[in-house]
Amino acid sequence: MKLIYSIHKCDVFMFTWLNNVSIHTHLVRLCRYISKTGDGILYVLAAAWLYWESGAESPLFKAMALAFLIERPIYFILKNSFKRNRPQAALENFRSVIIPSDQFSFPSGHTSAAFMMATLVGFFIPVLLIPLYLWAASVAFSRVVLGVHFPTDTLMGAAIGVGTAIFSLDYLLSL
Repeated sequence: MKLIYSIHKCDVFMFTWLNNVSIHTHLVRLCRYISKTGDGILYVLAAAWLYWESGAESPLFKAMALAFLIERPIYFILKNSFKRNRPQAALENFRSVIIPSDQFSFPSGHTSAAFMMATLVGFFIPVLLIPLYLWAASVAFSRVVLGVHFPTDTLMGAAIGVGTAIFSLDYLLSL
């Protein structure tokens, strides 16, 4: 329990520092746009395009479908098991920049999906791996700047996303 408290204390410190630095107000506008790229519409469009171009036999389409079938339930179970309050509910006198889509913050679903997609697409198109990971990290960062996640929420989201993608790729390549 002491370890969890120490992690939370460090998390709150990093979150508070980031949301109080002078550049924060300038970051908010950019972060709104970056965060929206992780809302899910791009994933649906990518899947639809892959299906249109190559059908259900596309290896990337199959990997995306399997990964989302695994990642979303894991995300949902963890979020509703841990029930970690979002910063606005956990910190006095703090207001998030945007209204989150649900009540709890741990783990970050935007971050999880972004890192999962970055890993999957980067596997099939290696030249895009670094730019995609930079985009996924920007999505994670934006969620903290917008005040809807603590840093460890996004760290766990990244781990879930990458882990789910690697598991899905490993499973499909072993068939």
